[in-house]
Amino acid sequence: MFLENASRKGWIEVICGSMFSGKTEELIRRLKRAKFANQKVEIFKPRIDVRYSEEEVVSHDANAIRSTPVDSARNILLMTSDVDIVGIDEAQFFDDGIIEVCRELADSGVRVIVAGLDMDYTGKPFGPMPALMATAEYVTKVHAICVRCGNLAHHSHRLTQDEKLVMLGETDSYEAICRHCFKELVRNRKETE
Repeated sequence: MFLENASRKGWIEVICGSMFSGKTEELIRRLKRAKFANQKVEIFKPRIDVRYSEEEVVSHDANAIRSTPVDSARNILLMTSDVDIVGIDEAQFFDDGIIEVCRELADSGVRVIVAGLDMDYTGKPFGPMPALMATAEYVTKVHAICVRCGNLAHHSHRLTQDEKLVMLGETDSYEAICRHCFKELVRNRKETE
């Protein structure tokens, strides 16, 4: 998708999918292309995401780009004057205020690129992501590969018994699985309860 447009009209792009699907990798790719084109880029992530770095957005493949951690989506507006592009990673961890922040930025002529999990570990829509996808002009859903059967995966299956909605983790805590394997796990869990 070639959205690097010289006219300054503003829009929202959402990159979504499960864990290990390449969301952050795609976000970084788009932002680096914009930087190569000498566009003014600012990148943000929720302050709670400290898995790889406190001040960088980092993909599972260790690709990284400098970012600003923020406590609240509204803080993004305070740091985005005179920018062409705003990147936001792990959008599912923000409150619903992120939706209005993205709209305000796009309405003011900024290209907004947002990445995040579209579903939580239970298979339900995650936080503000459904509304962001509905608001966006462009939505890209990326897929991982199911670690159990090799099909396209779009579920982030939690391997631990922790039931908190927000739990940062990697391959030790999550695996990407397909619809069929996810339903089988849910069915087996119900049978053993």
